[in-house]
Amino acid sequence: MVDETREKEWFVPKQGPARFRRVVGLTFYPYSLMNASYVLIGSLLAPSVHYDRMAGMAFVYLLAVGVAAHSLDAMGPNKPWGEVLSRRRLLILALAGLVPSLGIGLYYAVAFAPVLLPLGLVELFFLLSYNLELFSGRFHTDFWFAVSWGFLPVLAGFMVQTDGLSWPSLAAGLFGFTTAFVEINASRPYKALKKGAAGDSMEVAARLEAILKGIVATVLVTAGFLLLRSVVG
Repeated sequence: MVDETREKEWFVPKQGPARFRRVVGLTFYPYSLMNASYVLIGSLLAPSVHYDRMAGMAFVYLLAVGVAAHSLDAMGPNKPWGEVLSRRRLLILALAGLVPSLGIGLYYAVAFAPVLLPLGLVELFFLLSYNLELFSGRFHTDFWFAVSWGFLPVLAGFMVQTDGLSWPSLAAGLFGFTTAFVEINASRPYKALKKGAAGDSMEVAARLEAILKGIVATVLVTAGFLLLRSVVG
């Protein structure tokens, strides 16, 4: 029997009740941390770093992507986590992540960086159109995934510090785009293989899993290195 959920993927706890494992898996926590790390990378490229703004913007993305986006995705017809949470509970969870993230983001935009306003609207558009597969799924593609959750978070991190852009921030945005693009391209076949792979398919799944872990580690280590360099001076 093919497992129609994503319980077999590497980031899902191997122990504990099925409901607990699926709820933890629903957050996609390694990829959510990867997304927040893009914000850190962008912020740490600024000439002068306000660490409170950096932390706040990273928290915005953790709420918006780690909670809201993944809850909306779980409401889709594919139901990647089965019936672990009802549609109503998923909607409540999505709003619990989206509303405060919008409020915090709006505060930073009004108080420090008005340029965040159009970027925030674009990110909100992608959050809804990608995860709910609006417009016949036109924006539910690897390219737009990499733009919205790889490229733009880096820019958001830089913008909240400077209220502007720079060539280094755009170059870092390309790093975010590329790593996010590799991640999603490895994730899709990996997900399919882990649902019921055996034999040679398991070997392919293991290679894809190594790529996924390596991409997550690369982004987190990059953010950690830049943070250490910034603190040490």
